[in-house]
Amino acid sequence: MMNVSTLLPHSAPMPTRHRPNTKAAQAAATQADPRWAAVVARSTGADGTFWYSVQTTGVYCRPSCASRTPRPENVLFHASCDEAERAGFRPCQRCKPRQATALSHHAALVTEACRIIESAAPGEAPTLDALAARVGLSASHLHRIFKQATGLTPKAYAVAQRAQRLRSALDSPTTDSVTDAIYGAGYQSSSRFYEQSAQVLGMRPSQYRARGASQDIRFAIGQCSLGAILVAQSDRGICAILLGDDPNALLRELQDRFAQARLIGGDAAFEALVAQVVAFVEAPGLGLNLPLDVRGTAFQQRVWRVLQAIPAGQTASYAEVAQRIGSPKAVRAVAQACAANGLAVAIPCHRVVKSDGALSGYRWGVERKRALLARECDAGECDAEAAPLHAEKVA
Repeated sequence: MMNVSTLLPHSAPMPTRHRPNTKAAQAAATQADPRWAAVVARSTGADGTFWYSVQTTGVYCRPSCASRTPRPENVLFHASCDEAERAGFRPCQRCKPRQATALSHHAALVTEACRIIESAAPGEAPTLDALAARVGLSASHLHRIFKQATGLTPKAYAVAQRAQRLRSALDSPTTDSVTDAIYGAGYQSSSRFYEQSAQVLGMRPSQYRARGASQDIRFAIGQCSLGAILVAQSDRGICAILLGDDPNALLRELQDRFAQARLIGGDAAFEALVAQVVAFVEAPGLGLNLPLDVRGTAFQQRVWRVLQAIPAGQTASYAEVAQRIGSPKAVRAVAQACAANGLAVAIPCHRVVKSDGALSGYRWGVERKRALLARECDAGECDAEAAPLHAEKVA
Protein backbone atom coordinates (compact mmCIF):
# COMPACT_ATOMS: atom_id res chain seq x y z
CA MET A 1 0.00 0.00 0.00
CA MET A 2 1.26 3.46 -0.91
CA ASN A 3 2.33 5.63 1.99
CA VAL A 4 0.24 8.83 1.72
CA SER A 5 2.90 10.85 3.49
CA THR A 6 5.24 10.35 0.52
CA LEU A 7 2.88 12.40 -1.66
CA LEU A 8 3.18 15.49 0.52
CA PRO A 9 6.11 17.82 -0.20
CA HIS A 10 8.49 18.06 2.74
CA SER A 11 8.67 21.86 2.33
CA ALA A 12 4.97 22.40 3.14
CA PRO A 13 4.11 20.85 6.51
CA MET A 14 0.47 20.56 7.44
CA PRO A 15 -0.74 23.56 9.55
CA THR A 16 -1.27 22.75 13.18
CA ARG A 17 -3.58 24.32 15.70
CA HIS A 18 -2.22 25.86 18.89
CA ARG A 19 -1.96 23.31 21.60
CA PRO A 20 -4.45 23.93 24.39
CA ASN A 21 -1.71 24.60 26.92
CA THR A 22 -0.10 27.16 24.55
CA LYS A 23 -3.40 29.00 24.12
CA ALA A 24 -3.97 28.97 27.85
CA ALA A 25 -0.52 30.41 28.45
CA GLN A 26 -1.13 33.16 25.89
CA ALA A 27 -4.49 33.97 27.48
CA ALA A 28 -2.91 34.13 30.93
CA ALA A 29 -0.15 36.42 29.68
CA THR A 30 -2.66 38.77 28.06
CA GLN A 31 -4.88 38.89 31.15
CA ALA A 32 -1.87 39.69 33.33
CA ASP A 33 -1.02 42.69 31.15
CA PRO A 34 -2.49 45.95 32.57
CA ARG A 35 -3.51 46.95 29.04
CA TRP A 36 -5.98 44.08 28.86
CA ALA A 37 -8.08 45.66 31.63
CA ALA A 38 -8.30 48.84 29.53
CA VAL A 39 -9.51 46.79 26.54
CA VAL A 40 -12.18 45.05 28.63
CA ALA A 41 -13.29 48.40 30.05
CA ARG A 42 -13.22 50.00 26.57
CA SER A 43 -11.40 52.90 28.19
CA THR A 44 -11.29 56.05 26.08
CA GLY A 45 -8.55 57.32 28.36
CA ALA A 46 -6.21 54.61 27.09
CA ASP A 47 -6.71 55.61 23.46
CA GLY A 48 -3.46 56.76 21.96
CA THR A 49 -1.31 54.99 24.55
CA PHE A 50 -1.45 51.58 22.82
CA TRP A 51 -3.38 49.55 20.25
CA TYR A 52 -4.36 45.88 20.17
CA SER A 53 -4.82 43.40 17.34
CA VAL A 54 -6.91 40.25 17.04
CA GLN A 55 -5.15 37.38 15.30
CA THR A 56 -8.36 35.63 14.24
CA THR A 57 -9.75 38.68 12.40
CA GLY A 58 -6.52 40.30 11.22
CA VAL A 59 -7.54 43.78 12.41
CA TYR A 60 -6.19 46.13 15.05
CA CYS A 61 -8.21 48.50 17.23
CA ARG A 62 -7.97 51.30 19.75
CA PRO A 63 -8.68 50.26 23.39
CA SER A 64 -12.14 51.88 23.38
CA CYS A 65 -13.36 49.97 20.30
CA ALA A 66 -17.03 49.01 20.65
CA SER A 67 -16.53 45.68 18.89
CA ARG A 68 -17.08 42.47 20.82
CA THR A 69 -14.29 41.86 23.32
CA PRO A 70 -11.89 39.33 21.76
CA ARG A 71 -10.64 36.19 23.44
CA PRO A 72 -7.43 37.03 25.33
CA GLU A 73 -5.41 34.27 23.66
CA ASN A 74 -5.96 35.96 20.29
CA VAL A 75 -4.81 39.44 21.36
CA LEU A 76 -1.50 41.18 20.71
CA PHE A 77 -0.54 44.66 21.93
CA HIS A 78 1.22 47.33 19.87
CA ALA A 79 2.87 50.64 20.70
CA SER A 80 1.68 52.33 17.48
CA CYS A 81 -0.53 51.89 14.45
CA ASP A 82 2.56 51.51 12.28
CA GLU A 83 3.79 48.67 14.45
CA ALA A 84 0.45 46.87 14.15
CA GLU A 85 0.42 47.29 10.37
CA ARG A 86 4.00 46.06 10.05
CA ALA A 87 2.84 42.93 11.85
CA GLY A 88 0.27 42.39 9.10
CA PHE A 89 -2.89 43.77 10.70
CA ARG A 90 -5.30 46.23 9.06
CA PRO A 91 -7.19 49.09 10.75
CA CYS A 92 -10.59 48.30 12.26
CA GLN A 93 -13.38 49.90 10.21
CA ARG A 94 -15.49 50.42 13.32
CA CYS A 95 -13.16 52.37 15.64
CA LYS A 96 -10.85 53.69 12.85
CA PRO A 97 -7.71 53.69 15.03
CA ARG A 98 -5.80 56.13 12.81
CA GLN A 99 -8.36 58.89 13.17
CA ALA A 100 -8.20 61.42 16.01
CA THR A 101 -10.57 60.75 18.91
CA ALA A 102 -12.92 63.35 20.36
CA LEU A 103 -10.76 63.33 23.48
CA SER A 104 -7.57 64.10 21.58
CA HIS A 105 -9.39 66.77 19.56
CA HIS A 106 -10.57 68.42 22.77
CA ALA A 107 -7.06 68.17 24.22
CA ALA A 108 -5.67 69.94 21.16
CA LEU A 109 -8.23 72.75 21.52
CA VAL A 110 -7.48 73.14 25.23
CA THR A 111 -3.76 73.18 24.49
CA GLU A 112 -4.33 75.98 21.99
CA ALA A 113 -6.46 77.89 24.52
CA CYS A 114 -3.70 77.54 27.12
CA ARG A 115 -1.15 78.83 24.61
CA ILE A 116 -3.31 81.88 23.85
CA ILE A 117 -3.67 82.68 27.55
CA GLU A 118 0.05 82.18 28.21
CA SER A 119 1.10 84.39 25.28
CA ALA A 120 -1.27 87.26 26.16
CA ALA A 121 0.39 90.47 27.31
CA PRO A 122 0.32 91.08 31.08
CA GLY A 123 -3.07 92.39 32.11
CA GLU A 124 -4.63 91.52 28.75
CA ALA A 125 -5.84 87.96 29.23
CA PRO A 126 -8.66 87.24 26.73
CA THR A 127 -12.26 87.02 27.92
CA LEU A 128 -14.01 83.66 27.72
CA ASP A 129 -15.98 84.78 24.64
CA ALA A 130 -12.83 86.01 22.87
CA LEU A 131 -10.95 82.83 23.75
CA ALA A 132 -13.81 80.64 22.52
CA ALA A 133 -13.92 82.55 19.22
CA ARG A 134 -10.18 82.02 18.75
CA VAL A 135 -10.48 78.23 19.06
CA GLY A 136 -13.80 77.95 17.21
CA LEU A 137 -16.08 76.80 20.05
CA SER A 138 -18.99 78.24 21.97
CA ALA A 139 -18.07 79.83 25.30
CA SER A 140 -20.00 77.22 27.30
CA HIS A 141 -18.43 74.30 25.44
CA LEU A 142 -14.91 75.67 25.86
CA HIS A 143 -15.53 76.34 29.56
CA ARG A 144 -16.68 72.75 30.05
CA ILE A 145 -13.88 70.93 28.22
CA PHE A 146 -11.21 73.32 29.57
CA LYS A 147 -12.20 72.56 33.16
CA GLN A 148 -12.47 68.83 32.43
CA ALA A 149 -8.96 68.83 30.98
CA THR A 150 -7.11 71.10 33.40
CA GLY A 151 -9.19 71.17 36.56
CA LEU A 152 -9.34 74.98 36.15
CA THR A 153 -11.65 77.37 34.37
CA PRO A 154 -10.02 79.55 31.69
CA LYS A 155 -10.23 82.51 34.08
CA ALA A 156 -8.58 80.57 36.92
CA TYR A 157 -5.86 79.42 34.52
CA ALA A 158 -5.20 83.04 33.50
CA VAL A 159 -5.00 84.02 37.18
CA ALA A 160 -2.49 81.21 37.78
CA GLN A 161 -0.40 82.44 34.83
CA ARG A 162 -0.41 85.95 36.26
CA ALA A 163 0.74 84.59 39.62
CA GLN A 164 3.55 82.69 37.90
CA ARG A 165 4.71 85.86 36.15
CA LEU A 166 4.75 87.58 39.52
CA ARG A 167 6.88 84.83 41.09
CA SER A 168 9.31 85.00 38.19
CA ALA A 169 9.57 88.79 38.53
CA LEU A 170 10.14 88.61 42.29
CA ASP A 171 12.83 85.97 41.75
CA SER A 172 14.58 88.06 39.09
CA PRO A 173 17.53 90.20 40.25
CA THR A 174 16.66 92.73 37.51
CA THR A 175 13.31 93.65 39.10
CA ASP A 176 13.77 96.96 40.90
CA SER A 177 10.89 96.74 43.36
CA VAL A 178 7.95 94.67 44.50
CA THR A 179 5.61 97.26 42.99
CA ASP A 180 7.26 96.87 39.58
CA ALA A 181 6.80 93.10 39.83
CA ILE A 182 3.10 93.47 40.72
CA TYR A 183 2.25 95.77 37.81
CA GLY A 184 4.58 93.95 35.43
CA ALA A 185 2.74 90.70 36.09
CA GLY A 186 -0.56 92.31 35.06
CA TYR A 187 -2.19 93.28 38.33
CA GLN A 188 -4.15 96.50 37.93
CA SER A 189 -4.04 97.58 41.57
CA SER A 190 -1.34 96.98 44.16
CA SER A 191 -3.83 97.35 47.03
CA ARG A 192 -6.09 94.71 45.47
CA PHE A 193 -3.13 92.41 45.04
CA TYR A 194 -1.97 92.77 48.64
CA GLU A 195 -5.41 91.57 49.74
CA GLN A 196 -4.77 88.34 47.80
CA SER A 197 -1.01 87.99 48.33
CA ALA A 198 -1.31 85.24 50.95
CA GLN A 199 -3.27 83.09 48.50
CA VAL A 200 -1.00 83.86 45.56
CA LEU A 201 2.41 83.56 47.24
CA GLY A 202 1.72 82.00 50.62
CA MET A 203 3.29 85.07 52.25
CA ARG A 204 3.75 88.79 51.70
CA PRO A 205 5.58 89.73 48.47
CA SER A 206 8.53 91.17 50.40
CA GLN A 207 8.84 87.90 52.33
CA TYR A 208 8.68 85.90 49.12
CA ARG A 209 11.43 87.98 47.56
CA ALA A 210 13.55 87.43 50.67
CA ARG A 211 12.93 83.67 50.34
CA GLY A 212 10.60 83.50 53.31
CA ALA A 213 12.56 85.76 55.64
CA SER A 214 10.69 86.43 58.90
CA GLN A 215 8.11 83.75 58.05
CA ASP A 216 7.51 81.14 60.74
CA ILE A 217 7.47 77.49 59.69
CA ARG A 218 6.61 74.99 62.41
CA PHE A 219 7.82 71.43 61.89
CA ALA A 220 8.23 68.07 63.56
CA ILE A 221 9.95 64.83 62.58
CA GLY A 222 8.57 61.44 63.49
CA GLN A 223 8.41 57.85 62.33
CA CYS A 224 5.80 55.95 60.34
CA SER A 225 5.71 52.57 58.63
CA LEU A 226 7.38 54.15 55.57
CA GLY A 227 10.34 55.48 57.57
CA ALA A 228 11.08 58.98 58.77
CA ILE A 229 8.44 61.65 58.15
CA LEU A 230 8.71 65.42 58.41
CA VAL A 231 5.60 67.59 58.60
CA ALA A 232 5.81 71.38 58.31
CA GLN A 233 3.12 74.05 58.56
CA SER A 234 3.04 77.70 57.58
CA ASP A 235 0.34 80.14 58.65
CA ARG A 236 -1.66 79.02 55.59
CA GLY A 237 -1.54 75.26 56.13
CA ILE A 238 0.59 72.14 55.72
CA CYS A 239 3.45 73.18 53.43
CA ALA A 240 5.61 70.03 53.50
CA ILE A 241 5.18 66.29 54.05
CA LEU A 242 8.54 64.63 53.40
CA LEU A 243 9.46 60.94 53.62
CA GLY A 244 12.86 59.31 53.83
CA ASP A 245 15.31 57.17 55.76
CA ASP A 246 17.41 59.91 57.36
CA PRO A 247 15.63 62.51 59.56
CA ASN A 248 18.58 64.89 59.21
CA ALA A 249 18.33 64.76 55.41
CA LEU A 250 14.64 65.67 55.64
CA LEU A 251 15.46 68.65 57.86
CA ARG A 252 18.13 69.83 55.42
CA GLU A 253 15.60 69.60 52.58
CA LEU A 254 13.16 71.75 54.55
CA GLN A 255 15.90 74.29 55.27
CA ASP A 256 16.75 74.48 51.56
CA ARG A 257 13.10 75.06 50.60
CA PHE A 258 12.59 77.81 53.19
CA ALA A 259 16.11 79.15 53.38
CA GLN A 260 15.28 82.42 55.15
CA ALA A 261 12.28 81.34 57.19
CA ARG A 262 12.31 80.80 60.93
CA LEU A 263 12.01 77.06 61.50
CA ILE A 264 10.35 76.32 64.83
CA GLY A 265 10.19 72.88 66.41
CA GLY A 266 6.65 71.73 67.13
CA ASP A 267 5.06 71.84 70.56
CA ALA A 268 2.49 69.43 72.01
CA ALA A 269 -0.35 70.97 70.00
CA PHE A 270 1.62 70.65 66.78
CA GLU A 271 2.51 67.04 67.63
CA ALA A 272 -1.23 66.29 67.62
CA LEU A 273 -1.48 67.72 64.11
CA VAL A 274 1.49 65.62 63.02
CA ALA A 275 -0.29 62.55 64.40
CA GLN A 276 -3.20 63.34 62.06
CA VAL A 277 -0.85 63.50 59.08
CA VAL A 278 0.87 60.23 60.06
CA ALA A 279 -2.53 58.52 60.40
CA PHE A 280 -3.40 59.78 56.91
CA VAL A 281 -0.12 58.43 55.47
CA GLU A 282 -0.86 55.06 57.07
CA ALA A 283 -4.42 55.04 55.64
CA PRO A 284 -4.70 57.47 52.67
CA GLY A 285 -8.32 56.54 52.08
CA LEU A 286 -9.28 58.35 55.27
CA GLY A 287 -8.46 61.73 53.69
CA LEU A 288 -6.69 64.68 55.26
CA ASN A 289 -9.00 67.37 56.61
CA LEU A 290 -6.31 69.98 57.06
CA PRO A 291 -5.59 73.05 54.92
CA LEU A 292 -2.66 72.73 52.51
CA ASP A 293 -0.21 75.45 51.56
CA VAL A 294 0.44 74.36 47.96
CA ARG A 295 3.27 76.23 46.24
CA GLY A 296 4.28 75.66 42.65
CA THR A 297 4.21 76.97 39.13
CA ALA A 298 0.95 77.25 37.20
CA PHE A 299 1.83 74.09 35.27
CA GLN A 300 2.70 72.16 38.44
CA GLN A 301 -0.55 73.19 40.08
CA ARG A 302 -2.50 72.02 37.03
CA VAL A 303 -0.84 68.62 37.36
CA TRP A 304 -1.32 68.44 41.12
CA ARG A 305 -5.05 69.24 40.85
CA VAL A 306 -5.47 66.24 38.55
CA LEU A 307 -3.50 64.03 40.95
CA GLN A 308 -5.74 65.06 43.84
CA ALA A 309 -8.75 63.89 41.81
CA ILE A 310 -7.41 60.32 41.53
CA PRO A 311 -9.27 58.19 44.11
CA ALA A 312 -7.35 55.99 46.51
CA GLY A 313 -6.84 52.56 44.98
CA GLN A 314 -6.73 53.78 41.37
CA THR A 315 -3.88 54.92 39.17
CA ALA A 316 -3.30 57.06 36.10
CA SER A 317 -0.40 57.05 33.66
CA TYR A 318 1.80 60.06 33.03
CA ALA A 319 0.35 60.20 29.50
CA GLU A 320 -3.21 60.23 30.85
CA VAL A 321 -2.40 63.06 33.26
CA ALA A 322 -0.83 65.00 30.38
CA GLN A 323 -4.05 64.56 28.40
CA ARG A 324 -6.15 65.72 31.33
CA ILE A 325 -4.27 69.01 31.66
CA GLY A 326 -4.64 69.69 27.94
CA SER A 327 -0.98 69.08 27.10
CA PRO A 328 -0.83 65.51 25.73
CA LYS A 329 2.80 65.87 24.66
CA ALA A 330 3.97 67.11 28.06
CA VAL A 331 4.52 63.65 29.54
CA ARG A 332 8.07 64.44 30.66
CA ALA A 333 6.96 67.74 32.20
CA VAL A 334 4.20 65.91 34.07
CA ALA A 335 6.79 63.53 35.50
CA GLN A 336 8.90 66.51 36.57
CA ALA A 337 5.89 68.11 38.27
CA CYS A 338 5.29 64.86 40.16
CA ALA A 339 8.93 64.85 41.24
CA ALA A 340 8.62 68.45 42.47
CA ASN A 341 5.69 67.63 44.75
CA GLY A 342 6.59 68.39 48.37
CA LEU A 343 3.37 67.09 49.94
CA ALA A 344 3.71 63.31 49.96
CA VAL A 345 0.41 61.39 49.82
CA ALA A 346 -1.64 64.60 50.27
CA ILE A 347 -0.89 65.24 46.60
CA PRO A 348 -0.85 61.56 45.57
CA CYS A 349 1.87 61.40 42.96
CA HIS A 350 2.36 57.75 44.02
CA ARG A 351 -0.80 56.97 42.00
CA VAL A 352 0.88 57.90 38.71
CA VAL A 353 2.44 54.97 36.85
CA LYS A 354 3.87 54.20 33.42
CA SER A 355 1.50 53.47 30.52
CA ASP A 356 2.07 49.72 30.89
CA GLY A 357 1.19 49.87 34.59
CA ALA A 358 4.79 49.52 35.77
CA LEU A 359 6.06 51.64 38.66
CA SER A 360 8.62 54.29 37.83
CA GLY A 361 10.52 56.92 39.77
CA TYR A 362 9.09 58.33 42.98
CA ARG A 363 10.63 61.21 44.88
CA TRP A 364 10.69 59.18 48.08
CA GLY A 365 11.64 55.82 46.54
CA VAL A 366 9.84 53.27 44.37
CA GLU A 367 9.51 50.85 47.29
CA ARG A 368 7.49 53.44 49.22
CA LYS A 369 5.36 53.98 46.12
CA ARG A 370 4.72 50.24 45.88
CA ALA A 371 3.91 50.06 49.59
CA LEU A 372 1.42 52.95 49.38
CA LEU A 373 -0.41 51.42 46.41
CA ALA A 374 -0.48 47.99 48.05
CA ARG A 375 -1.77 49.54 51.27
CA GLU A 376 -4.65 51.21 49.44
CA CYS A 377 -5.58 47.90 47.82
CA ASP A 378 -5.28 45.99 51.10
CA ALA A 379 -7.68 48.49 52.62
CA GLY A 380 -10.23 47.47 49.99
CA GLU A 381 -10.04 50.81 48.18
CA CYS A 382 -8.96 49.43 44.81
CA ASP A 383 -11.07 47.59 42.29
CA ALA A 384 -9.21 44.47 41.27
CA GLU A 385 -11.18 44.26 38.03
CA ALA A 386 -10.76 47.92 37.09
CA ALA A 387 -8.35 49.34 34.60
CA PRO A 388 -5.97 52.05 35.66
CA LEU A 389 -7.80 55.34 36.10
CA HIS A 390 -8.23 56.95 32.73
CA ALA A 391 -8.93 60.39 31.49
CA GLU A 392 -12.68 60.46 31.78
CA LYS A 393 -12.42 59.53 35.45
CA VAL A 394 -9.87 62.15 36.45
CA ALA A 395 -12.37 64.99 36.40
